[in-house]
Amino acid sequence: MQAGPHHLRLTTQARSSASALEEVSAWLNSASELGSLWLHCSDRVLTLPELRAIQDLLGGAGLLVERVQAETALGLVAAAALGLETSLSQPDATAELERAEPQRLTIHRGTLRSGDHLEVEGSLLVLGDVNPGARVSAAGDVRIWGRLRGVAHAGRGGNTKARIVALQLRPLQLRIAGAVARGPDDQPPAGFCEQAVLQGGAIAIEPAEPQWPTETGSTSG
Repeated sequence: MQAGPHHLRLTTQARSSASALEEVSAWLNSASELGSLWLHCSDRVLTLPELRAIQDLLGGAGLLVERVQAETALGLVAAAALGLETSLSQPDATAELERAEPQRLTIHRGTLRSGDHLEVEGSLLVLGDVNPGARVSAAGDVRIWGRLRGVAHAGRGGNTKARIVALQLRPLQLRIAGAVARGPDDQPPAGFCEQAVLQGGAIAIEPAEPQWPTETGSTSG
């Protein structure tokens, strides 16, 4: 009887010239037992087609991908879209031990509609849109893998380092800590994420550079 899931760890981008699928194929040459598998992606951000191809390859060998881990939440988007369990891992194990109060990341799958209100401790990642009339609130960051057209509040409780990130950042209202602003009226630049941050006590919009907190939970809409 298998004691637990297999663990397949991909090397970091800087240390390997092989694709993720090539690494998985090479690993399969040494794997002998069937069962479930946890895929550790390190700093790689797998696309949906890449992850599906890996699932198909492993499935053909009798291995079921059960969980995907990555160092950034962006690296978990494809896995979450496929309904797989997800969790964030630290690139440096000592970094997590040095955090007195690690932030929790909650992943919500699905669009929030008018009247919906989602409030979390830690940071929030929404895999869907936040429509007009919906509100999201987090003690840490708010990240929307879709269109933000409702109301978003990051840094609830006074965290001035928190930010709001979206694929399309056109909310009715933005709040970071105690600062409040309306969303921009112009159309967002095609193909770019944007983020709202505090600069000099006022909310500013700029290109997004995703960095993510440490632990994950999930909800579904």
